[in-house]
Parts: sequence; C-alpha cells; structure tokens
Amino acid sequence: MHGIHASLVTPFTRAGEVDAKSLERLAVHCLDGGASGLVALGTTGEAPMLGPAEQRTVLEVCRAVSIEHGTPLIVGAGTAGTEDSIRQARERAPLADALLVVVPYYLRPSDEGVLDHFAAVGSAVDVPLIPYDIPYRTGKHLDSETLLRLLSLDCVAGVKHCPGGIGQDTLALLAAETGKAVLCGDDAYTYPMLQLGASGAIAASACLAPEAYAAMAEASRHGNAARGLTLHNALLPMVDALFAEPSPAVLKACLADAGLIDSPAVRAPLHAPHPATVTRARKALHGLPR
Repeated sequence: MHGIHASLVTPFTRAGEVDAKSLERLAVHCLDGGASGLVALGTTGEAPMLGPAEQRTVLEVCRAVSIEHGTPLIVGAGTAGTEDSIRQARERAPLADALLVVVPYYLRPSDEGVLDHFAAVGSAVDVPLIPYDIPYRTGKHLDSETLLRLLSLDCVAGVKHCPGGIGQDTLALLAAETGKAVLCGDDAYTYPMLQLGASGAIAASACLAPEAYAAMAEASRHGNAARGLTLHNALLPMVDALFAEPSPAVLKACLADAGLIDSPAVRAPLHAPHPATVTRARKALHGLPR
C-alpha cells in the first residue's frame, strides 16, 4: 500500500465495447513507468457504466498484468447500501489484493453507520479494505476521529483520503501515525501529502505520466525536497487541465493522443472534452522534466 497506484481508465473500442488490448497496454505502461500498483473499476474506470461481463473483463486483464509484474491490484467496490456493497465485494474479491470501498454516498449515514458498513463488508471477504473517503462526492464528511476509528478496524488496510484540500482533519490523521496506509486521492495534493507522511497515492493522472509521479514519490521518500517540489510544480498544470472537465474525459483524450489507448470514448452521461482543454493538458505533459 505504498507508492503510486495508477487508477486506470476503461478504454472502449469505436464500437463501444471494452477494449481489452488497450487496457492491457495501458496497465503495462503504468507499471513499466514505475507505478507501484494498479486500481481497476474505480470512478476513473467508469465502473458504474459497465455491465457485469465488462467488469469481469477489466478485472481479468488487470489481474493478469499485475501477476506478471508482481504488483498489487486494488479493485473498486461498494455502493450506497451495505447489502449491495457486500455483493459487489464478494464478486470482485477473488481477483483483488484489496478492495477500494467508497464511503456510502447520498444517504449521509451517521458515523456509527459508516463504521458498521465497513465492518460488515470486511467480514464478508478475505481481502483487506481501503475505504474511499471523498466527502465532496458522497456528501458524508468523516472527521479525523472517525477516520482513525475506521483505520482501527482489522479488515481495513488503509484509507484513500480525498477531502479536496489539506485541513485540520488531514493533519490529525497523518500525525496519528497509525501504521496503516494513508493514500492521497487528490492528484494535485500528492506531493504535500507525501511530505506530511502519506504512504502514497491513488492517482488517475499517473496513467498519463507514471514516470513523473513515481519520481516524485521517490524524491519524497529519500528526502530530496527540491526534486520533489520541481516535479510537483511541473505536474500541477497537467492535473489542473485533466480535471478541468468531468474525469476521465480529458485523460482519455490525452491517452488516445499518446497511443496508449485506441479511442478516447467515454460513456454517457460523460461527454467528450473541449479540444482546448486537451491541448492544455498535452502541453503540460510535454513540459514535464525528463
């Protein structure tokens, strides 16, 4: 649960089907570029828009690449309800090293309800969980005390922390030094989170620039603050462009432009990005330090 884990897009063919060959090419690119592991069926992978057979294809491709490279595969799972989250977790656990389970969204349950939810999902599978804390999407804020209680669960290996900034709760979470992984989920904050003690990151942008993200994590790990800051400052304009429109539309366009996937297609209700945004992201990518 350390280092940079690339959150993979799900490429589609021009006919609209899952493009297994492009997915394999992208996964290999990320790991060869220095990513510590892969994340499949996350939000970046448009998992809610995939059918069961398509989800299985994605998992099988990513599992095969992960085995070949000897790296972990984190698999997204979880919905708003506990029963359905358990069903998803059981279906996906056999091909996962860990499950990325989102905090129940929209319903805004109590903190106790959230803790019970993860305890129930964790007891139903034999792989560890990584709760996905993203309050600006779920509508449910977890303070540092609740996050630490969550990390204390035996079934939890770490947390993907994606609060949209670095506030008091994040500082308290990292200062607690629980021994469990805190993975940054906001691409733009990867470097400052690493400097504050985060174990690593789950980053969609690492699909496009795995070498730069891996080098930034390496610089932070070895105390080379100047090198890490240089990479952070260079990556920031690219990240800003990639997330200027609903993800992963801009990212997919850049990946297709780079030949890493065959088509930039996204599924409705997502929409193709504006060409100017893609141009801005490509320009920033080409300006990264080599």
